[in-house]
Amino acid sequence: MAEQTTSSIVVDAPPAAVMAVIADFAAYPSWAKGVKVADVESTGADGRASEVHFVLDVAPIKDNYTLAYTWDGDQQVTWTLTRGNMLRALDGAYVLRDLGGRTEVTYRLALDLTIPLIGMLKRRGEKILIETALRGLKTRVESVS
Repeated sequence: MAEQTTSSIVVDAPPAAVMAVIADFAAYPSWAKGVKVADVESTGADGRASEVHFVLDVAPIKDNYTLAYTWDGDQQVTWTLTRGNMLRALDGAYVLRDLGGRTEVTYRLALDLTIPLIGMLKRRGEKILIETALRGLKTRVESVS
């Protein structure tokens, strides 16, 4: 992923619990800010989602898009955009590191929009999306664990 934005947070739960929340797309609208719909379109042999359709409404991005997912156990999940309207590219990853009952979650994101946006503003938007997602994930995992 070129020109990606990265941030991390520590969650008070083991990696399996964190990954279970990440993989529960049906629950995203209840905790992931701006996600209105997250529908699994297909699953892989491991039973986890391989394609998910999203409806997102978080300023300045309002879009319908589909992401393809690749899972690496409870250590990492990556995704890439397969279809979008406003989004031209959306590549990301959650990388989990076991801290002995706690988990460091690193979120990497690179996005590109069909509308022109200065690089500095795009990175700032990515940073806001990442920070919001990490806080939401931490709150959700710690409330269900």
